[in-house]
Parts: sequence; structure tokens; C-alpha cells
Amino acid sequence: MVERVSYKLGDADLILETGRIGKQANGCVFAQWGGAAVIATICASSAVTEGQDFVPVTVEYNEKFYAAGKIPGGFVKREGRPKDKEILVSRLIDRPMRPLFEPSFGHELQIVPTCVSCDGVHTQDILAVIAASAATCISDIPFHGPVAACRIGYMNGEYIINPTFEQIEKGDLEIVVAGTKDGFTMVEGGANEVSEDIMLGALEKAQGFITDMCLLQEELVKKAGKEKLPLNPLNVTLENAEAIEAEATPLLKEACFRDGKQNRGAAVAKVVEQISAKYAEQMEDAVQAKLFMNLMDDIQYKLLRKSILEEGVRIDGRKTDEIRPITCEINVLPTPHGSALFTRGETQSLAVCTLGTALDEQSYDDIDGDRSEHFILHYNFPPYSVGETGKLTTGRREIGHGNLARRSLAAMVPTREEFPYTIRVVSEIMESNGSSSQASTCGGTLCMLAAGVPMKKMVAGIAMGLITEPEGDNPYGKYAILSDILGEEDHLGDMDFKVAGTEDGITGFQMDIKIAGVTTEIMKKAMEQARAGRMHILGKMKECIDKPAPLSPRAPQILSMKIPFDKIGALIGPGGKTIKAISAEYAVTINTKDDGTVTIYGKNAAATEGAKKAIKGIVEDPEVGTIYNGTVKRIMDFGAFVEILPGKEGLCHISKFSRQKIAKVSDVVSEGQQIPVKLLEIDKQGRLNLSYIDAIEAEKK
Repeated sequence: MVERVSYKLGDADLILETGRIGKQANGCVFAQWGGAAVIATICASSAVTEGQDFVPVTVEYNEKFYAAGKIPGGFVKREGRPKDKEILVSRLIDRPMRPLFEPSFGHELQIVPTCVSCDGVHTQDILAVIAASAATCISDIPFHGPVAACRIGYMNGEYIINPTFEQIEKGDLEIVVAGTKDGFTMVEGGANEVSEDIMLGALEKAQGFITDMCLLQEELVKKAGKEKLPLNPLNVTLENAEAIEAEATPLLKEACFRDGKQNRGAAVAKVVEQISAKYAEQMEDAVQAKLFMNLMDDIQYKLLRKSILEEGVRIDGRKTDEIRPITCEINVLPTPHGSALFTRGETQSLAVCTLGTALDEQSYDDIDGDRSEHFILHYNFPPYSVGETGKLTTGRREIGHGNLARRSLAAMVPTREEFPYTIRVVSEIMESNGSSSQASTCGGTLCMLAAGVPMKKMVAGIAMGLITEPEGDNPYGKYAILSDILGEEDHLGDMDFKVAGTEDGITGFQMDIKIAGVTTEIMKKAMEQARAGRMHILGKMKECIDKPAPLSPRAPQILSMKIPFDKIGALIGPGGKTIKAISAEYAVTINTKDDGTVTIYGKNAAATEGAKKAIKGIVEDPEVGTIYNGTVKRIMDFGAFVEILPGKEGLCHISKFSRQKIAKVSDVVSEGQQIPVKLLEIDKQGRLNLSYIDAIEAEKK
């Protein structure tokens, strides 16, 4: 039986429907908003893994080109590996939903939202989050949802709920907020230097829509919801738990506060090995061994949180608002156009900037329309950065972290018109212990300035954390906001909150909250503390470099010029003959646009200037009274024909070579010689009459 619910959203109804499509999945919802439509399914494996302490869920958002009436570009006409956008939307769905599944359910889960219709107006990623949650809620899979998402824009002093693509492009803020009826759990986005107050206002604005979408899903559940499958809890307890905890606690307390990540890890591992050896017979049982490791984690969790909340002491001995030592270096690599080494504590980014031409821009062929970007940022997280072995791959984590750093920097990168280069930044994470994405933001700023990129303002980023403890009826009776969190603090904390920006406002934002309903008061304090930390980091960066360096001599030389629209054909020539000839002669690349903009790319200034003069010669009309450096093409008895512009020759009569009478023109000049000539007139038949000027006279002129 087909069931549907709807909600008026902007200029169209948002519709959730089930019972018509995908009936063999555990749950399937067809969601439509205007011309955008997503089919979301969820399935659970038949096998059960008992005692599982994590949720084996994968989200595979995908977009079909037919959704926008397109055929995939390139040789292969089938959709292939996931594009970056699909990976980012998959993460957007995964992060708010994953904590709401029960690990004890024990089944592997797969969520597949598929965009099957796209109108270029209504954004499909928000629709995909709502559809995925709705499919899960109506299924027989246990889930503590629903969840929903909302995009907030800010333009002309007003917030816009779920703005169109056009409004997103024009606005000063674009964030996506996801959460439940009780509060938001995930936020990410970018901005053009908005204030902390505007950001807080956007979060509050989003919550109303999220609540409405959760209620809409609950309405669908009442109509079509299935009875939930049973959980599969592990009905086994750890033997000797009290004795083990009593023995391990003092030892772990000493180990957890060692200086340095590697030292702490080694000390904790030694304690675990020591205690497990004492209970070796018990540890032979795989389930008991697993419960033992869970207890070790719980002890560390309690110790570290207690130290922060009661003593104000963090794992590495810092105060809650203290930033780790920062060092900044630039031009650490000899050949690249710009490089920087940004180190904050045990997190280090080697950031490298490469300048290219318009031909190096990143092109995108997707259902949102063809587009290109002149600013690219790639983030690499090799296993050696955390002292491990493994494959060098680009996974979802790398795509997500790189996107956050790119968005944080993008608003401060000059436009194509201001700086006609393609800019690629690569952040190689050399060490990692807390927020390598924000180290990439800082390193990206430094390496671009070192390469000579005229950034509008410097950008820095910081990661914040939150530790809470209830007191009576107040779930946030005690809390501590942590600046510049470590990896361990991210793991044990209640919030991971990254903010990037300039001295004047926020440019990038990402937050994952593990507890419901964080108060506005806590958020405001966290934002203020993050701003103070950001200012501190910017100060350290400015001690290294505070303005763009001269453009690297190894960077491509680029010249732009405007030519009359009706001269584009003359520059290109028949079959591209003219433009190819200039490119070959001066070893440059020439790019033309329909508006008459001509861009010349060369390895050095001499090549680009030479090509520019040649182009001007083609597109400019000869002007009477102008002196040209012409080339003698043919010598006749009565004079010489001299080419003053490409394809434009004039006659310099024998009488115009000297005030004194000469016997032969060849006594003065020879074919192929370059000579200065002045254009005296253009006669009625369009012929050019020239006069020779010797070098001394030409210099005077």
C-alpha cells in the first residue's frame, strides 16, 4: 500500500512516499522536492555478529546523470567511481545517523540514497538526508531517530532556509545543520567572514525546520512503519571486573598523563599487557578479552574526563584554553612555487602551493551542471603520520578533511580576474595528533603567501572540544571547553568543533556533537574561546609571513589583454593557423574567450611579452604618425616593402630612406632586416606609405 506525507517548503511540496518502489528492502522512501527526487533504501545483512561494539553501517549516496538529462562525459558512458561530491554527501548522511543505531543489533547495514531527478534549483543533498532517515525509521531496523538536515544561507542581512543554488552562490554564509528534535548534532559549511553571532543565529534558525522534518517522518512511520527487529545483546559480563578495575585504575592514571602521544600509548599498552597477563587464563576466552579491553577504555575515559572537569588539567598538562606550541616555516622546499611547514604540538602539515594556468583548472562533470574551479586543495593522510603502516589511499576521510580546509580558504583566495592563475594546494600530513584539517588551513595560507598569491586576508583554524557532566536535573552542570584538542580528547569528548577564519570573521565551520541539546550559552562560550585561539594562531603565522611574497620565478608567466570582439577570428586565423604560429614561435599557450579576453601563458616574461606584441600587431589597425619596428620583406628599384604589423606591409619609397640621394635601396637596407619606420599616410586605396628613420632619430622620437 502506498503511503505519503507532504510539507510545504518554499515554492514546492516536500513529499515522502513509501510502498511503491523498492519493496524488498528493509525500508525504502521516495522523496521529492520540486524537480529534485531521491530514492533512499536501507538493508540489513542476514548474519548477526554478537558482542559487536560498533555499528557496521555504510552510506553510498550516488547521483545518476539521467537525473539532469545528461550522458556522462568521457569514453565510458556509465557512472563510475564515486565523485567527491557523492562522498561528501555520504558523510553528511552518515555522521548524524551512525550514533543512533544500536551496536548490539549486530547486523551489517547499508544505506543507499540515489538521486534520480535534479532540476538545478532544489538541492538534493538535504533531501537525501531526510529520505535516508525516513527509510530507516519506517524499516524494521532499530533506530533512535529520526534525523533531518537543513541548509541555511545568509544574504542581505536575512537568513534563508534551504536556499536555491543561485542563492547559495550569492550569499555570505552556507552551512548544513543536521540533528534530531532534541537538538543539532552536526554542522558544516563555509562563509565569507561572518561573525560568531550570525553563525549562532543560523544554528537556531535551522532547528525549527529540522524539528518539522522529524515530525513529518514520524507521521509516515505511523502510516507505514514496520515492527522493529530484536537486538542481540551480549549477555556476558567480565569476570573479576571490580578487581581488575581497582588494579588498573592507578596504573592507567599514571600512564595516561605521560608527555607525548607515543609515550602515552606505550605506557598504556604496557599497563594493559601487565594486567591481562595476570588474568591470562581468563583472557583465553575471546569474549572475555574483548570485555577486558572495553573496561580499559572505560577507565581511561573516566580518568581523563575527571581530570579536566575537577582539576582543569588535560592529558598533556595544558589549561583548557591553552594552545600547543606553534612553529611556522616557509620555502622549506627548493623547487615548488611556494611551501610551508606548519607545526602545532604533535600535528604537522607540509603544505605546497603550485601555480598553473587556466588549462589546469579542475573541471567537474556532474548533474549540477558543468563547472570549473581555479582553487584546488588536496589533503593526504599517510599512515606514517601516526606511526603506523598501511596503504597510501585517498579515502572518505581525506576527501572530507580536504573539503573543510578548501572551504575555509576559498573566500580569501583572489578571483580569476584578480589573479589569473590556477592555484593548487596540497597538504601532506607529516604528524597527527589533533585537527590536521585545521593545520592544513594554516599551512595552506602560509604556502600561498610564500608563492606570491595575493590572498585577501590570512586564514587560521582551530579545533575545540567539550567535556560535560550532569548535576542533578541539569545535564550540563559541569562542563569544560577545550581549545586545540588532541586526538584522545576528540575521542573522549562530547563535541568536536572546528572553526576557521580571519581576524574579522568565520570562513569555515564543522561540528560533530555526541550529546543532545547543547545549550546556546555553551555554544557562545565555545565560539568566543575559538576566536581567541584563532587570533593567537594568526599572530604566530604573521611572525613568519604577513603579506604575499614576490611571485616565484618558476611560476608560469601570465599576461592578459583585451582585443576587439571582431578581431578574434583574425587572431585565430584559418584553421587556427595564426594563433598556432605565434604559440610555436614564442613557446607560449594562448587562450581566447568570447568576450575578447586573451590570456598568454609562458615560461618567462620575454616569451609572453613577445607574444603579446605579435597579437597586438594582428588586431591593431595601423595608425598614421606611429613609428613601427618593421621587417624588410622585398627590395625593389623604387623602394622597399616593409611589414610593420603581421600581415600588414607598406612601401618605403627610395626617396624616404635618406635626405641625401641614394643610388640603390640595397645600399641602405637588406631583406630580413628590422628597421624603424614611420607611417606617413594611408591612401584612398588603403596603401601604407612609410618613411625610414635611423636608430638615433627613432630614439629621439
